[in-house]
Amino acid sequence: MSYQEVAFPEGSVFTVTGGAGFIGSNLCEALLQKGYRVRCLDNLSTGRQENLKSLLTYKEFTFIKGDICDLETCSQVCEGADYVLHQAAWGSVPRSIEMPLYYEEVNIRGTLNMMEAARQAGVKRFVYASSSSVYGDSKELPKVEGKEGNLLSPYALTKRTDEEYGKLYAKLYGLETVGLRYFNVFGRRQDPDGAYAAVIPRFIRLLFKGEAPVIHGDGLQSRDFTYIENVIEANLKACASGEAVAGEAFNIAFGGQETILSMYETICKELGVSVEPVFTEPRKGDIRHSNANIDKARKLLSYHPEYDFRKGLHLTIDWYKEQLIEK
Repeated sequence: MSYQEVAFPEGSVFTVTGGAGFIGSNLCEALLQKGYRVRCLDNLSTGRQENLKSLLTYKEFTFIKGDICDLETCSQVCEGADYVLHQAAWGSVPRSIEMPLYYEEVNIRGTLNMMEAARQAGVKRFVYASSSSVYGDSKELPKVEGKEGNLLSPYALTKRTDEEYGKLYAKLYGLETVGLRYFNVFGRRQDPDGAYAAVIPRFIRLLFKGEAPVIHGDGLQSRDFTYIENVIEANLKACASGEAVAGEAFNIAFGGQETILSMYETICKELGVSVEPVFTEPRKGDIRHSNANIDKARKLLSYHPEYDFRKGLHLTIDWYKEQLIEK
């Protein structure tokens, strides 16, 4: 069953934090297209006003500019909501190493604010973004829930902490929390700019202009790149699944494994260019290999991702081509 077939009661209200961001705006759009009411909370620190343009045309959409670090704002957006999709956070492993205190404030306290607000508001299901970074230095492949290693960055620590709070809120207060460990999500609307931009959109933008991207390390590190449509499916099915998922965390990926070099070569082929990359030192805190076992999500969430890496990358490149040509 695809996420298009997932249905909720008529008039259901969804709160999406970080709704002006890459993943959040795609979630808002999918929910609006299915006819549900959507509240979007974003302080626009990393989210983009541009991502809201098409969403603001829906009468069922409400945008609230605010911060998850403010409990009163969190309470406002949770009041009367049936489901919360909590995507707001500061990403980037390297930046978290430079700014650990800020990550603590936003990713841990902000998430706790949202859980508490959701609990008090009687929200049915609280689905939040975790990360594959929680596996740390574990060398086991594929990555399996319950077999995590030592953490390698403050960012990873914030996500592990969020999961522990998720378990507690489910056990102590009955808030049905579900954590989704995203594995290198990519797709339309992902920001290609800035020092901490994700690798796929950054490579596409530079190669489109004929410029040489930088590859950190030898390029043989591998990732389980996950197309945005798979992540939308996981979020909706996490809301719709039975009580057995409460307090649990799930790997959300396709279950593949691509090296950075093979990904780079695929983008070059798609764009019809030949540009040699620039190699530099590996980044602190980066995991060497990442590949997910998604059996748990298949079984308990009925998660069956339809978009493999190549299919997703083709669609992503087509989308960025349109954007870059327009500019």
